[in-house]
Amino acid sequence: MGKNKVQFQQGMSLTQFHQQYGTEELYRARLFRMRWPQGFQCPECGHGGHCEIRSRKVYQFNSCHSQTSLISGTIFASTKLPLTAWFLGFYFITQAKDGISSLNLARTLGTSANAALRLKHKIQQAMKERDDDHPLSGLLLMDDTYWGVKKRDGERGRGASWKMPFVAHITR
Repeated sequence: MGKNKVQFQQGMSLTQFHQQYGTEELYRARLFRMRWPQGFQCPECGHGGHCEIRSRKVYQFNSCHSQTSLISGTIFASTKLPLTAWFLGFYFITQAKDGISSLNLARTLGTSANAALRLKHKIQQAMKERDDDHPLSGLLLMDDTYWGVKKRDGERGRGASWKMPFVAHITR
């Protein structure tokens, strides 16, 4: 019997994650490249020349003097958490096989429980919106089952009251 390809898919260790990203500057550089892969241009005038105002962490365009932030218009907007906390949150939420609670996330990131809950909800909402943009198409494989721990109440079979129906489908 072969290995389950989903269960044994290649992941990223925490050490690899820190080597690839590591510091706030590396996170900012990576986010800059992801957000503007063709280069940074002003949304108002289209000019590309800009400078960085580091005290406020904004970019100012040389021609029109308008300013924009790296995180404005993104999932990180209106947050006081550093990008290191956000990217580690992405890592822990996506790499946990059986999920991670917001309290455990708060302990791991060193944030408050409310901040970790908001971070987790924002990340999950972004993941949901990404999935909604890519509906399933083509050949779909579908299966159903019933989940539940066996109880000794006399009921048996697929229609037992303690069983939860579950449907899953994928596209090939």
